[in-house]
Amino acid sequence: MHSVIGAARVRLIRAGRSARYLLGTLVTAVVTLVAAPLLCVPSLAAAWADSHRRRAGVLLGRPVQPRPRALRRDLAWLATQVATGLPAGLLALVLLADVLHTFAITVGWWAFPASEPPRLPLLGVHIDDWAAALTIGLVQFLLLAALVVMALPPLARLHARCCQAVLALSPADQLAARVTELTQTRTGVLQAHGAELRRIERDLHDGTQARLVAIAMRLAVAGETFSKDPDAAAVLVRQAQAETEEAMTELRSVIRTIYPPVLADQGLAGALGALATRAGVPTRIDIGELGEVPAAVEVIAYFAVTEALANIARHSRATTAAVRVTRDGALLSAQITDDGSGGADASRGSGLDGIRRRAAALDGTMQISSPPGGPTTITVELPCV
Repeated sequence: MHSVIGAARVRLIRAGRSARYLLGTLVTAVVTLVAAPLLCVPSLAAAWADSHRRRAGVLLGRPVQPRPRALRRDLAWLATQVATGLPAGLLALVLLADVLHTFAITVGWWAFPASEPPRLPLLGVHIDDWAAALTIGLVQFLLLAALVVMALPPLARLHARCCQAVLALSPADQLAARVTELTQTRTGVLQAHGAELRRIERDLHDGTQARLVAIAMRLAVAGETFSKDPDAAAVLVRQAQAETEEAMTELRSVIRTIYPPVLADQGLAGALGALATRAGVPTRIDIGELGEVPAAVEVIAYFAVTEALANIARHSRATTAAVRVTRDGALLSAQITDDGSGGADASRGSGLDGIRRRAAALDGTMQISSPPGGPTTITVELPCV
Protein backbone atom coordinates (compact mmCIF):
# COMPACT_ATOMS: atom_id res chain seq x y z
CA MET A 1 0.00 0.00 0.00
CA HIS A 2 2.75 2.42 0.95
CA SER A 3 4.64 1.62 -2.26
CA VAL A 4 1.53 2.37 -4.34
CA ILE A 5 1.01 5.70 -2.58
CA GLY A 6 4.70 6.52 -2.97
CA ALA A 7 4.64 5.72 -6.69
CA ALA A 8 1.52 7.86 -7.17
CA ARG A 9 3.16 10.73 -5.31
CA VAL A 10 6.25 10.50 -7.51
CA ARG A 11 4.09 10.56 -10.64
CA LEU A 12 2.19 13.61 -9.43
CA ILE A 13 5.41 15.46 -8.60
CA ARG A 14 6.85 14.58 -12.00
CA ALA A 15 3.66 15.73 -13.73
CA GLY A 16 3.75 19.00 -11.79
CA ARG A 17 7.35 19.66 -12.80
CA SER A 18 6.58 18.79 -16.41
CA ALA A 19 3.54 21.08 -16.45
CA ARG A 20 5.60 23.93 -15.04
CA TYR A 21 8.30 23.29 -17.66
CA LEU A 22 5.83 23.21 -20.56
CA LEU A 23 3.99 26.33 -19.43
CA GLY A 24 7.33 28.09 -19.09
CA THR A 25 8.21 26.82 -22.56
CA LEU A 26 4.98 28.31 -23.92
CA VAL A 27 5.92 31.67 -22.42
CA THR A 28 9.46 31.56 -23.81
CA ALA A 29 8.16 30.49 -27.23
CA VAL A 30 5.77 33.44 -27.33
CA VAL A 31 8.54 35.82 -26.23
CA THR A 32 10.84 34.31 -28.87
CA LEU A 33 8.21 34.81 -31.56
CA VAL A 34 7.45 38.40 -30.56
CA ALA A 35 11.04 39.48 -29.89
CA ALA A 36 12.71 37.49 -32.67
CA PRO A 37 14.53 40.47 -34.27
CA LEU A 38 15.98 41.51 -30.92
CA LEU A 39 16.96 37.95 -29.98
CA CYS A 40 18.98 37.58 -33.18
CA VAL A 41 21.68 39.70 -31.56
CA PRO A 42 24.49 37.15 -30.84
CA SER A 43 24.90 37.91 -27.13
CA LEU A 44 21.15 37.90 -26.47
CA ALA A 45 20.61 34.76 -28.53
CA ALA A 46 23.34 32.94 -26.58
CA ALA A 47 21.97 34.07 -23.19
CA TRP A 48 18.38 33.18 -24.16
CA ALA A 49 19.40 29.74 -25.45
CA ASP A 50 21.59 28.98 -22.44
CA SER A 51 18.76 29.85 -20.06
CA HIS A 52 16.61 27.20 -21.71
CA ARG A 53 19.48 24.73 -21.80
CA ARG A 54 19.64 25.06 -18.03
CA ARG A 55 15.87 24.56 -17.71
CA ALA A 56 16.07 21.48 -19.89
CA GLY A 57 19.02 20.16 -17.90
CA VAL A 58 17.13 20.58 -14.62
CA LEU A 59 14.12 18.69 -16.00
CA LEU A 60 16.28 15.85 -17.35
CA GLY A 61 18.52 15.76 -14.30
CA ARG A 62 21.61 16.39 -16.40
CA PRO A 63 24.12 19.08 -15.44
CA VAL A 64 24.68 21.57 -18.27
CA GLN A 65 28.29 22.39 -18.99
CA PRO A 66 29.36 25.82 -20.28
CA ARG A 67 29.77 25.99 -24.04
CA PRO A 68 31.36 28.44 -26.45
CA ARG A 69 29.08 30.79 -28.34
CA ALA A 70 27.59 29.16 -31.47
CA LEU A 71 25.39 31.70 -33.25
CA ARG A 72 24.07 29.35 -35.93
CA ARG A 73 22.87 26.85 -33.35
CA ASP A 74 21.40 29.59 -31.17
CA LEU A 75 19.43 30.94 -34.14
CA ALA A 76 18.34 27.41 -35.09
CA TRP A 77 17.10 26.96 -31.54
CA LEU A 78 15.03 30.15 -31.76
CA ALA A 79 13.16 28.71 -34.73
CA THR A 80 12.89 25.27 -33.10
CA GLN A 81 11.57 26.81 -29.88
CA VAL A 82 8.76 28.55 -31.72
CA ALA A 83 7.95 25.48 -33.83
CA THR A 84 7.93 22.99 -30.93
CA GLY A 85 7.41 25.11 -27.83
CA LEU A 86 4.15 26.69 -28.95
CA PRO A 87 2.27 23.45 -29.71
CA ALA A 88 3.72 21.58 -26.72
CA GLY A 89 2.95 24.45 -24.36
CA LEU A 90 -0.52 25.01 -25.78
CA LEU A 91 -1.33 21.30 -25.44
CA ALA A 92 -0.26 21.36 -21.80
CA LEU A 93 -2.26 24.54 -21.21
CA VAL A 94 -5.42 23.05 -22.79
CA LEU A 95 -5.14 19.82 -20.77
CA LEU A 96 -4.57 21.64 -17.50
CA ALA A 97 -7.38 24.11 -18.26
CA ASP A 98 -9.77 21.21 -19.00
CA VAL A 99 -8.82 19.50 -15.75
CA LEU A 100 -9.46 22.65 -13.74
CA HIS A 101 -12.64 23.43 -15.68
CA THR A 102 -14.00 19.93 -15.10
CA PHE A 103 -13.13 20.04 -11.41
CA ALA A 104 -14.78 23.44 -10.97
CA ILE A 105 -18.00 22.25 -12.66
CA THR A 106 -18.03 18.94 -10.77
CA VAL A 107 -17.87 20.54 -7.33
CA GLY A 108 -19.59 23.87 -8.08
CA TRP A 109 -22.40 23.10 -10.56
CA TRP A 110 -25.01 24.10 -7.99
CA ALA A 111 -23.82 27.70 -8.03
CA PHE A 112 -25.05 28.16 -11.62
CA PRO A 113 -28.65 29.19 -12.44
CA ALA A 114 -30.99 26.21 -12.91
CA SER A 115 -31.96 27.55 -16.32
CA GLU A 116 -28.30 27.61 -17.45
CA PRO A 117 -26.55 24.51 -16.03
CA PRO A 118 -22.80 24.31 -16.73
CA ARG A 119 -21.52 22.11 -19.50
CA LEU A 120 -18.49 19.84 -19.22
CA PRO A 121 -15.63 20.49 -21.66
CA LEU A 122 -14.95 17.79 -24.25
CA LEU A 123 -18.17 15.78 -23.64
CA GLY A 124 -20.44 18.83 -23.67
CA VAL A 125 -22.79 17.23 -21.12
CA HIS A 126 -24.81 19.51 -18.83
CA ILE A 127 -24.35 18.97 -15.09
CA ASP A 128 -27.49 19.89 -13.15
CA ASP A 129 -27.55 17.43 -10.23
CA TRP A 130 -25.16 15.60 -7.91
CA ALA A 131 -25.74 12.27 -9.65
CA ALA A 132 -24.35 13.62 -12.92
CA ALA A 133 -21.56 15.47 -11.11
CA LEU A 134 -20.37 12.38 -9.19
CA THR A 135 -20.57 10.09 -12.22
CA ILE A 136 -19.98 11.86 -15.52
CA GLY A 137 -18.12 14.84 -14.02
CA LEU A 138 -15.92 12.74 -11.71
CA VAL A 139 -15.10 10.21 -14.42
CA GLN A 140 -14.09 12.94 -16.86
CA PHE A 141 -11.97 14.65 -14.20
CA LEU A 142 -10.15 11.42 -13.34
CA LEU A 143 -9.56 10.60 -17.01
CA LEU A 144 -8.22 14.05 -17.77
CA ALA A 145 -6.02 13.99 -14.66
CA ALA A 146 -4.66 10.58 -15.68
CA LEU A 147 -3.99 11.93 -19.17
CA VAL A 148 -2.06 14.86 -17.68
CA VAL A 149 -0.01 12.55 -15.46
CA MET A 150 0.79 10.18 -18.33
CA ALA A 151 1.20 12.61 -21.22
CA LEU A 152 2.94 15.70 -19.86
CA PRO A 153 6.18 14.11 -18.49
CA PRO A 154 7.16 12.39 -21.77
CA LEU A 155 6.13 15.48 -23.74
CA ALA A 156 8.27 17.71 -21.54
CA ARG A 157 11.25 15.34 -21.74
CA LEU A 158 10.90 15.11 -25.51
CA HIS A 159 10.98 18.90 -25.83
CA ALA A 160 13.93 19.17 -23.41
CA ARG A 161 15.92 16.57 -25.38
CA CYS A 162 15.09 18.37 -28.61
CA CYS A 163 16.33 21.62 -27.09
CA GLN A 164 19.59 20.08 -25.95
CA ALA A 165 20.08 18.27 -29.27
CA VAL A 166 19.70 21.50 -31.27
CA LEU A 167 22.04 23.39 -28.95
CA ALA A 168 24.61 20.59 -28.60
CA LEU A 169 28.04 21.31 -30.01
CA SER A 170 29.03 19.74 -33.30
CA PRO A 171 32.15 17.52 -33.34
CA ALA A 172 34.15 20.45 -34.76
CA ASP A 173 32.83 22.77 -32.05
CA GLN A 174 33.59 20.16 -29.37
CA LEU A 175 37.14 19.83 -30.70
CA ALA A 176 37.59 23.60 -30.69
CA ALA A 177 36.21 23.83 -27.16
CA ARG A 178 38.52 21.03 -26.05
CA VAL A 179 41.54 22.76 -27.60
CA THR A 180 40.58 26.00 -25.83
CA GLU A 181 40.17 24.16 -22.54
CA LEU A 182 43.53 22.42 -22.88
CA THR A 183 45.21 25.71 -23.80
CA GLN A 184 43.81 27.34 -20.68
CA THR A 185 44.78 24.31 -18.60
CA ARG A 186 48.31 24.36 -19.99
CA THR A 187 48.64 28.05 -19.15
CA GLY A 188 47.40 27.42 -15.63
CA VAL A 189 49.75 24.48 -15.17
CA LEU A 190 52.74 26.50 -16.35
CA GLN A 191 51.84 29.35 -14.02
CA ALA A 192 51.35 26.97 -11.10
CA HIS A 193 54.61 25.20 -11.91
CA GLY A 194 56.48 28.51 -12.08
CA ALA A 195 54.99 29.66 -8.79
CA GLU A 196 55.91 26.34 -7.17
CA LEU A 197 59.50 26.58 -8.40
CA ARG A 198 59.79 30.15 -7.10
CA ARG A 199 58.41 29.07 -3.73
CA ILE A 200 60.88 26.19 -3.46
CA GLU A 201 63.75 28.45 -4.52
CA ARG A 202 62.71 31.06 -1.96
CA ASP A 203 62.44 28.47 0.82
CA LEU A 204 65.86 27.03 -0.01
CA HIS A 205 67.48 30.45 -0.41
CA ASP A 206 66.02 32.10 2.68
CA GLY A 207 66.12 29.06 4.91
CA THR A 208 68.40 26.14 4.15
CA GLN A 209 71.01 28.07 2.17
CA ALA A 210 71.32 30.77 4.83
CA ARG A 211 71.84 28.12 7.51
CA LEU A 212 74.43 26.30 5.43
CA VAL A 213 76.35 29.57 4.95
CA ALA A 214 76.24 30.14 8.72
CA ILE A 215 77.50 26.58 9.31
CA ALA A 216 80.36 27.07 6.87
CA MET A 217 81.35 30.35 8.54
CA ARG A 218 81.29 28.81 12.02
CA LEU A 219 83.38 25.84 10.90
CA ALA A 220 85.86 28.20 9.21
CA VAL A 221 86.20 30.25 12.37
CA ALA A 222 86.49 27.07 14.44
CA GLY A 223 89.30 25.87 12.19
CA GLU A 224 91.16 29.16 12.58
CA THR A 225 90.78 29.29 16.37
CA PHE A 226 91.27 25.61 17.16
CA SER A 227 95.04 25.88 17.66
CA LYS A 228 94.71 28.97 19.83
CA ASP A 229 91.49 28.28 21.76
CA PRO A 230 90.23 24.68 21.51
CA ASP A 231 87.33 25.35 23.87
CA ALA A 232 86.01 28.21 21.75
CA ALA A 233 86.44 26.08 18.64
CA ALA A 234 84.46 23.27 20.29
CA VAL A 235 81.62 25.71 21.05
CA LEU A 236 81.55 26.80 17.41
CA VAL A 237 81.51 23.17 16.25
CA ARG A 238 78.56 22.40 18.55
CA GLN A 239 76.75 25.47 17.23
CA ALA A 240 77.46 24.32 13.68
CA GLN A 241 76.09 20.87 14.56
CA ALA A 242 72.85 22.45 15.90
CA GLU A 243 72.58 24.59 12.77
CA THR A 244 73.08 21.45 10.66
CA GLU A 245 70.17 19.70 12.40
CA GLU A 246 67.94 22.75 11.89
CA ALA A 247 68.98 22.94 8.23
CA MET A 248 68.09 19.25 7.82
CA THR A 249 64.68 19.91 9.38
CA GLU A 250 64.03 22.80 7.00
CA LEU A 251 65.23 20.74 4.05
CA ARG A 252 62.88 17.89 4.97
CA SER A 253 60.05 20.43 5.19
CA VAL A 254 60.80 21.65 1.67
CA ILE A 255 61.02 18.08 0.36
CA ARG A 256 57.70 17.28 2.02
CA THR A 257 56.02 20.00 -0.07
CA ILE A 258 57.40 18.40 -3.25
CA TYR A 259 56.50 14.79 -2.48
CA PRO A 260 55.41 14.00 1.08
CA PRO A 261 57.46 11.08 2.41
CA VAL A 262 54.36 9.74 4.13
CA LEU A 263 52.95 8.93 0.69
CA ALA A 264 55.97 6.82 -0.14
CA ASP A 265 55.89 5.13 3.27
CA GLN A 266 52.15 4.56 3.82
CA GLY A 267 50.41 5.21 0.51
CA LEU A 268 47.49 7.55 0.00
CA ALA A 269 45.19 5.87 2.53
CA GLY A 270 47.79 5.96 5.30
CA ALA A 271 48.82 9.52 4.46
CA LEU A 272 45.23 10.77 4.63
CA GLY A 273 44.69 8.91 7.89
CA ALA A 274 47.73 10.63 9.38
CA LEU A 275 46.53 13.94 7.98
CA ALA A 276 43.15 13.57 9.70
CA THR A 277 44.81 13.26 13.10
CA ARG A 278 46.46 16.68 12.58
CA ALA A 279 43.38 18.44 11.19
CA GLY A 280 42.03 21.39 13.13
CA VAL A 281 38.53 19.83 13.40
CA PRO A 282 37.43 16.23 14.08
CA THR A 283 37.68 14.51 10.71
CA ARG A 284 36.28 11.17 9.58
CA ILE A 285 38.20 9.33 6.85
CA ASP A 286 36.53 6.84 4.49
CA ILE A 287 38.86 5.23 1.95
CA GLY A 288 37.51 2.78 -0.60
CA GLU A 289 39.42 0.20 -2.61
CA LEU A 290 41.80 2.34 -4.65
CA GLY A 291 44.07 -0.19 -6.29
CA GLU A 292 47.31 1.09 -7.78
CA VAL A 293 47.22 4.88 -8.02
CA PRO A 294 49.82 6.83 -10.07
CA ALA A 295 52.20 8.87 -7.93
CA ALA A 296 51.16 12.17 -9.54
CA VAL A 297 47.50 11.47 -8.74
CA GLU A 298 48.37 10.56 -5.15
CA VAL A 299 50.24 13.83 -4.68
CA ILE A 300 47.44 15.99 -6.06
CA ALA A 301 44.76 14.14 -4.09
CA TYR A 302 46.83 14.47 -0.91
CA PHE A 303 47.46 18.18 -1.38
CA ALA A 304 43.80 18.77 -2.28
CA VAL A 305 42.65 17.18 0.97
CA THR A 306 45.41 19.00 2.89
CA GLU A 307 44.39 22.40 1.51
CA ALA A 308 40.68 21.73 1.98
CA LEU A 309 41.12 20.69 5.63
CA ALA A 310 43.35 23.71 6.25
CA ASN A 311 40.63 25.99 4.84
CA ILE A 312 38.02 24.26 7.00
CA ALA A 313 40.11 24.82 10.14
CA ARG A 314 40.83 28.48 9.28
CA HIS A 315 37.62 29.80 7.78
CA SER A 316 34.57 27.55 8.06
CA ARG A 317 33.80 27.50 11.81
CA ALA A 318 32.97 23.83 11.29
CA THR A 319 32.68 21.31 14.12
CA THR A 320 33.17 18.18 12.00
CA ALA A 321 34.62 17.26 8.62
CA ALA A 322 34.70 14.13 6.49
CA VAL A 323 36.95 12.88 3.70
CA ARG A 324 35.78 10.15 1.34
CA VAL A 325 38.08 8.80 -1.36
CA THR A 326 36.80 6.27 -3.89
CA ARG A 327 37.77 4.95 -7.27
CA ASP A 328 35.44 4.07 -10.12
CA GLY A 329 37.40 2.50 -12.93
CA ALA A 330 40.05 4.99 -14.01
CA LEU A 331 38.55 7.88 -12.03
CA LEU A 332 39.69 8.72 -8.49
CA SER A 333 37.28 10.88 -6.52
CA ALA A 334 38.07 12.74 -3.29
CA GLN A 335 35.13 14.38 -1.51
CA ILE A 336 35.69 16.70 1.45
CA THR A 337 32.68 17.92 3.43
CA ASP A 338 32.18 20.06 6.52
CA ASP A 339 29.28 21.42 8.54
CA GLY A 340 30.59 24.98 8.60
CA SER A 341 29.15 28.30 7.54
CA GLY A 342 29.54 27.76 3.78
CA GLY A 343 30.23 30.47 1.21
CA ALA A 344 33.45 28.92 -0.13
CA ASP A 345 34.38 30.36 -3.53
CA ALA A 346 37.38 29.32 -5.63
CA SER A 347 37.17 32.48 -7.75
CA ARG A 348 38.51 34.60 -4.90
CA GLY A 349 42.05 33.38 -5.49
CA SER A 350 42.18 31.28 -2.32
CA GLY A 351 43.75 27.89 -1.83
CA LEU A 352 40.69 26.40 -3.50
CA ASP A 353 41.84 27.85 -6.79
CA GLY A 354 45.16 26.10 -6.22
CA ILE A 355 43.28 22.81 -5.85
CA ARG A 356 41.45 23.48 -9.10
CA ARG A 357 44.70 24.26 -10.95
CA ARG A 358 46.44 21.17 -9.56
CA ALA A 359 43.51 18.99 -10.64
CA ALA A 360 43.43 20.60 -14.09
CA ALA A 361 47.10 19.72 -14.52
CA LEU A 362 46.02 16.05 -14.79
CA ASP A 363 42.86 16.85 -16.77
CA GLY A 364 40.88 16.51 -13.56
CA THR A 365 38.07 18.63 -12.17
CA MET A 366 37.04 20.29 -8.93
CA GLN A 367 33.45 21.12 -7.99
CA ILE A 368 32.27 23.12 -4.98
CA SER A 369 28.85 23.15 -3.36
CA SER A 370 28.89 25.72 -0.57
CA PRO A 371 25.61 27.60 -0.05
CA PRO A 372 25.53 30.30 2.65
CA GLY A 373 25.02 28.55 5.97
CA GLY A 374 26.66 25.36 4.72
CA PRO A 375 27.35 22.57 4.39
CA THR A 376 30.33 22.71 2.06
CA THR A 377 31.27 19.84 -0.25
CA ILE A 378 34.42 19.88 -2.40
CA THR A 379 34.73 17.10 -4.97
CA VAL A 380 37.99 16.50 -6.81
CA GLU A 381 38.03 13.95 -9.63
CA LEU A 382 41.30 12.78 -11.13
CA PRO A 383 41.85 10.32 -13.99
CA CYS A 384 44.25 7.48 -13.06
CA VAL A 385 45.77 7.06 -16.50
